[in-house]
Amino acid sequence: MSKANVIAKKEEIVNDITKKFQDAEAVIVFDYRGLTVEQVTELRKQLREEGIEMRVLKNTMLRRAAEAAELSELVDIFKGPTAVAFSNEEVVAPAKIIAEFAKTAEALEIKGGVLEGKVASVEQINKIAKLPSRNGLLSMLLSVLQAPIRNTALAIKAVAEKKEEEAA
Repeated sequence: MSKANVIAKKEEIVNDITKKFQDAEAVIVFDYRGLTVEQVTELRKQLREEGIEMRVLKNTMLRRAAEAAELSELVDIFKGPTAVAFSNEEVVAPAKIIAEFAKTAEALEIKGGVLEGKVASVEQINKIAKLPSRNGLLSMLLSVLQAPIRNTALAIKAVAEKKEEEAA
């Protein structure tokens, strides 16, 4: 492979990463140094099940992509072994999965990320990780919406039972 081909390939990768930064609802950057192969495989599996892509990338490529995506505040966190989780649909899920995983795999360290197009600190990501997932929020909303209907149905049933008792 010629030097020009190598440079073209690297530019293609940087452009791909830039697009991922721009399109993602959430990007979590973390240090995976010290994780076993089994732990990394398990983390990838958990992320993939939620539609989240995890990639291990060179810091120079990440820096260039972050600058191209106008996220230059991220550049300083690209040091040491760096993995990135990209989620195009869910903001909470990647933060929640990685934060939960970090509880059992102490070697994993969240460095920062991007939430809905804005650079986020480790503290902000940890706060987001404590929120219920999208599905959890939807089920809470559904239960709130069903409560008046359920209460009305129970009241009607109680009135009907009372009338039956009075008629008997």
